Amino acid sequence: MQVALVLGAAAALLSAVVGLFTVVRGQSFAGHALTDVAAAGGSGALLVGVDPVYGFVGFGLFAAGVMDLIGVRRLRGRDLATGTVLGAATGLTALILYFDTTSQATTGATQQILFGSIFTVNASVLPLVIVLSLVSLVVVAVLYRPLLLSTVSTDIARARGVPERLVGVVFLGTVSVAVGLSALTIGAILSTALLVGPAATALRLTTRMARALAAAAAIGIGSCWVGVLLAYDSYYWGSSHHGVPVSFFIVMLVFAAYLVSGRLDRARRRAPAPTASGRAERLPEPAAGVRGSS
Repeated sequence: MQVALVLGAAAALLSAVVGLFTVVRGQSFAGHALTDVAAAGGSGALLVGVDPVYGFVGFGLFAAGVMDLIGVRRLRGRDLATGTVLGAATGLTALILYFDTTSQATTGATQQILFGSIFTVNASVLPLVIVLSLVSLVVVAVLYRPLLLSTVSTDIARARGVPERLVGVVFLGTVSVAVGLSALTIGAILSTALLVGPAATALRLTTRMARALAAAAAIGIGSCWVGVLLAYDSYYWGSSHHGVPVSFFIVMLVFAAYLVSGRLDRARRRAPAPTASGRAERLPEPAAGVRGSS
């Protein structure tokens, strides 16, 4: 339980911070592609007898570089590059999982890679997970201003001399690390939920960057911790004592938070705002993107 709680918090915190920029930059599809790449890496790591976290993160970083190499700066070209990597990774995952379950007879390989097995993660992996999370958070903090500027307005970023391609590929590397750690927590096929869900929920509640970061982190960590506790307790819910997978609880909690945020967002938009003359008017529609500090 202690390992699961620490691992879940580290993965959720990084995914929330990185995911916020991912959603605002319109790169959720790229994040989804990296989840399939992570699945290929994790299954390959199991095949050679290495801890899956090395495959999850290592393959993700490699794929981030490939996506930047074969992509172009236009949105359409970026999507084509992402789709190409996605298709290749899916086929590779199917092949390696086949070898895992046949030639190596690895028990539960498909379940562990695709849907996670947070309660079986070895405590020796935690230092690596914490270091990867901290390093990635530091990288995002260093890139914060140029990343935010290129996210809100590419024209202003170019005028300010921001190296957009370098910033983009480094950021994509942090996305791959976040996806890899999420895959270790709830599985590769579901890790997009932890990357996109809390961030999308936070952006429904506020358009200010600092508040959105705090809200996304709280939603992600809270969902992981409550999900872990519910999965642990579910062992005692019936006579069979099988329990319910923790990935199910985490994903459902994130989804529920997203639905609730939608109702709060609609109520906020309908609420009248007082003017200087004492009259009331509806709040304006939020602008695309987020408002950052200048």
